[in-house]
Amino acid sequence: MAKLNVQERERLREEIRQLCSQYPNEYWRKLDLEREYPYEFVDALTKSGYLSALIPEEYGGKGYGMTEATIILEEINRSGGHAAGCHAQMYTMGALLKHGSEEQKRKYLPEIATGSLRFQAFSVTEDSAGSNTTAIETFAEKTDGGYIVNGHKNWTSRVLQSDLLMLLARTTPTDQVGAKKTEGLSLFLVDLREIREGQPETFVVEPVRTMFNYATNQVFYKNMKIPSDCLIGEEGKGFRYVLDGMNAERTLLAAEAIGDGYFFIEKAVNYANEREVFDRKIGTNQGIQFPISQAYAAIKAADLMRYEAARKYDEGEKYGEQANLAKYLASEASWKAANVCLDTHGGYGFVDQYDVERKFRETRMYQVAPVSNNMILAFLGQNVLGMPRSY
Repeated sequence: MAKLNVQERERLREEIRQLCSQYPNEYWRKLDLEREYPYEFVDALTKSGYLSALIPEEYGGKGYGMTEATIILEEINRSGGHAAGCHAQMYTMGALLKHGSEEQKRKYLPEIATGSLRFQAFSVTEDSAGSNTTAIETFAEKTDGGYIVNGHKNWTSRVLQSDLLMLLARTTPTDQVGAKKTEGLSLFLVDLREIREGQPETFVVEPVRTMFNYATNQVFYKNMKIPSDCLIGEEGKGFRYVLDGMNAERTLLAAEAIGDGYFFIEKAVNYANEREVFDRKIGTNQGIQFPISQAYAAIKAADLMRYEAARKYDEGEKYGEQANLAKYLASEASWKAANVCLDTHGGYGFVDQYDVERKFRETRMYQVAPVSNNMILAFLGQNVLGMPRSY
């Protein structure tokens, strides 16, 4: 792993800022209005190599650690952009790198690194299961040489922009795994190019419009045939592999929320220093200064936990507590900063040209996804503080 020193990380940060400056708020505002995917930005990020930050150098990636990956996503959001268009490629890397076969890694990773192969989709959540992942019903029936997949998933984001799909499905019925419901779930890496060419009727995608620009979908699997070499790791052990990815995802999305938080703080400070009402800058008033300062303090505190979670990941330590704390603190802090920024701008905060209302809608997601903050509190209560299970 190419771990960067402090100076190198600052150079990385500046490089991302320069790249993002080519895609200003006007770019994201137009995409938001039309609910279009940021193809141009994602292509630029891919060609620069930053989207392959976590892919080892031997497979053509930059070989960075989690710390560097979080810096990249933070700066995208801090610039006014929205990293949700591309962040999945980073957090899905964990399951493939840690549990995929050498053949799978050599087959796919070099092409992902160059951008000739897109890996942006993760298909896990279902209507009836929600956060209870062990209750998913999508089933992969084993056959000679492969599996036949049937089921329905929601919140399968960026699948229309992806060549590869990571899919979690049951391979053993729930009533046959006993009390340990986490068993019998398997993880697959599906080549969608083959599906779209050979059996398109088995893979039905329905886009879902949300309150912000987010390329998410419902997916229906209808007797979709996949070869046995799609399986990642051991059959029935997929839930454990997904958990690895979930903690990485929470750390990465914490960085995005922190980027949003800094965006809102900078916007609020600049406006407070420029706007005059009653013949004085509104930033003169403690009623403006104090809320902004409080929001800034919350962002800085969350930022420290983000770096601690990333450090533990990079050093191979257990980091579930830190990953969940980082996501919780960052999402709460970014929402606090969003409201402070909107309050500072007053009525202008609702006008699209100020970009506050767009980012306001975007940052609200982090309290709900990739996991509800209430679920994080339940995790902390049970697994960290030792209280009885609440669900």
